[in-house]
Amino acid sequence: MTPRAEACDPARPLGTGRPAAAGVETHPGPGYDASDSVGELDRIAARVRERVTRMCAGPEGGHLGGSLSLVEVLTTLYFSSLNITAANVDHPDRDIVILSKGHAGAALYATLVERGILPAEHTDRYGQPGAPLGGHPSPHVPGIEVATGSLGHGLGIGVGYALARRLQGRPGRVVVVLGDGELQEGAVWEAALVAAARRLGNLTAVVDKNGLQQSTSTAAVLGSVDPAAGLGALGWTIANVDGHDLRALGATLAAPTGAGGSLPSAPLLVVAETVKARGIAFLERKVGSHFVTLDESRLARSLQALTSTGPGAGGS
Repeated sequence: MTPRAEACDPARPLGTGRPAAAGVETHPGPGYDASDSVGELDRIAARVRERVTRMCAGPEGGHLGGSLSLVEVLTTLYFSSLNITAANVDHPDRDIVILSKGHAGAALYATLVERGILPAEHTDRYGQPGAPLGGHPSPHVPGIEVATGSLGHGLGIGVGYALARRLQGRPGRVVVVLGDGELQEGAVWEAALVAAARRLGNLTAVVDKNGLQQSTSTAAVLGSVDPAAGLGALGWTIANVDGHDLRALGATLAAPTGAGGSLPSAPLLVVAETVKARGIAFLERKVGSHFVTLDESRLARSLQALTSTGPGAGGS
């Protein structure tokens, strides 16, 4: 039996299990009232943003732009909206996050460090051969549900998790984070059809709408076509939000409820309007920020840009 399988004891009360990583500061978690704690969430987001930037200064580089656009979304999910802690990360009733845009793994790793699920030193050799953390997420890493990086597959996996939980009568939300360019993948729409047909109210998809994909803008590919409108036509509930506004994200990503406090009868799509490479002004909104290897000079300039912005880079 693997350590991960051994930890998944359905008889164990939710909230017990793996202790926080040694030497790692932990922070308030699920149920954290973002309306009263935006300042603290902002400081957490600032630390995540700095760590991501430093990770992209390693010899292998990293996907900086799409990681920085996602910082406030992940901070809100892990510190305000969802029940995922170092103590319950393997429990079968935990909430689940699937980072379908796996190239933004640096942002997820940095968030898991802040959450006390990963030790900070794991990020020191990010993406290097033999290092604990690869360039894309892998389930051998605590807190990572599935391997992602080949775009278009995360929503289908999320649909499977959500449907299985409903069939088993288990609680817990399933959240899938996608890129806006990823919505061009056909498999996303197959999964979206099933989610709508099965009325999976325990499923939320968050689209990081930064307007850029690997080599061009999403508008250059899709023109005026609005994928969110298409999902709305299928029966999804659609919510639009400033993806860097922690207060608005906290309200939008709170657990949705239907009549009488029951689960809603439709899956939720949250369209988070973001800025690629948010916080580093000379890289913001540039296609070239998609993947970078920051040399010593550019790292110093990037950190200075973050310092100049300080907590509040998210705009909250």
